[in-house]
Amino acid sequence: MVTIHNFKLNQIGEAEFELEKDYKGATLRFFAEEKLLTNLEEEVFLQARNVAQLPGLVGPVLIMPDAHSGYGAPIGTVFAMGEEEGYVSPGAVGYDINCGMRLITTNLFYNEIKNQIEKLINLLFESVPAGVGRKGFLKVSRVELKKLVEEGVSYLIKAKGIGWIKDLGRIEEQGRISGADFSYVSQEAIERGLSQLATLGSGNHYLEIQKVEKIFDQETAEKLGIKQINQIVVMVHCGSRGFGHQICTDYLRTFEKHLTEFKLVLNDRQLVCAPIHSRFAGHYLSAMAAAANFAFINREAITHQIRGAFEKVTGMSAEELEMDLVYDVSHNIAKFEEHIIPNDLYKNNTRPIKRNVLVHRKGATRSYPNQPVIIGGSMETGSYLLVGQKTAMEKSFGSTAHGSGRTMSRTKAKRIVHGQKLWEKMRSEGIYIKSASWAGLAEEAGIAYKDISNVVGSVSSAGLSKPVAYFRPVGNIKG
Repeated sequence: MVTIHNFKLNQIGEAEFELEKDYKGATLRFFAEEKLLTNLEEEVFLQARNVAQLPGLVGPVLIMPDAHSGYGAPIGTVFAMGEEEGYVSPGAVGYDINCGMRLITTNLFYNEIKNQIEKLINLLFESVPAGVGRKGFLKVSRVELKKLVEEGVSYLIKAKGIGWIKDLGRIEEQGRISGADFSYVSQEAIERGLSQLATLGSGNHYLEIQKVEKIFDQETAEKLGIKQINQIVVMVHCGSRGFGHQICTDYLRTFEKHLTEFKLVLNDRQLVCAPIHSRFAGHYLSAMAAAANFAFINREAITHQIRGAFEKVTGMSAEELEMDLVYDVSHNIAKFEEHIIPNDLYKNNTRPIKRNVLVHRKGATRSYPNQPVIIGGSMETGSYLLVGQKTAMEKSFGSTAHGSGRTMSRTKAKRIVHGQKLWEKMRSEGIYIKSASWAGLAEEAGIAYKDISNVVGSVSSAGLSKPVAYFRPVGNIKG
């Protein structure tokens, strides 16, 4: 038994712990090595317990090793709601709907291009705007935006000529969450979204040129386009920008106004929710799907700019450079999925059953068997490519971690880190950085994040996902 912040946990597997059932609510399970578990902030436990007391849950509430406190629910939370009896919670999806990761290969090697990294980053900084309120190259009308967010990435490729058709098979849900309905998106969200496609945004969003540092599974790596050490790849982390943020804000307000109709008593009103079959939930899910598709389109448009920048600098076409998409996966979403619910995950079971459930993933990544999983680290430490494992379907509704996870607030990081000095330090270590501000750089310093190797070790030990390759940054753009 481990006691943390007066919460008692029993170890039930490797890197898997369960909170003792000393209160009314769903089971709480934590996937983390003990070192990470004991360093979780108390707020994570308190928020997770609040989530576990929501009505309509099917199975446990799951907390990933990169967890830290968030709005209502910890970032790093997974849970499933029954289709008939469940609820949807915008706060447990998050403000940045379909914030996600994308990985692109090249056939270039570090020694071939190291003298051009600075030129590439400078060019990308101009063509992929970063920071608050920046506008992208992709100008669309209201009518076009409706088409884009309802039809997804395929419309961007076919109607705008932006992106590659073969990319579609390498995007979660082929770049389109079904059920999107533009009519449930507010005018304010639309206005915010019209100019923000093909932009990174601020905070921990980034575009990073990386080199392959280690390969753990050569056969799997080669299937995914990762062939050798020092190969150059590009990683993108961003989401639905102001469009998704406004949709979350709008529906939190709507749900709050009608909370008494749902006859709910919540420990935290940030977890305000609505019955899945209510019109309020239906409208939110339709708008959320639109925001999710916006994010997929955003990352595809950014990929177009990345390919163009590499073409300009190298004088070769993106096809010749083999700039293929490895995968694009979301980590802030609520999706209907069919899962087999084992006996020990659902208290009413006498035997495993298959159910259609609404899986909420907030700061957590889908991890289906053999599906690529991208776990981003800090700009100083690097990132991992993994693949999902069958045991994740049994343990975590096919989910795993999404990143390093913060160890301190952005405010604290800015108090102890000087942005310009950090830039100079990283430059001396061979990492060229362009940032919208020194403050934005300071708040994303490596010391503000957990050790990504411990996070990856945790999900690997728990059987949620398996490491394939590790990448080190050589150039980075920060919002």
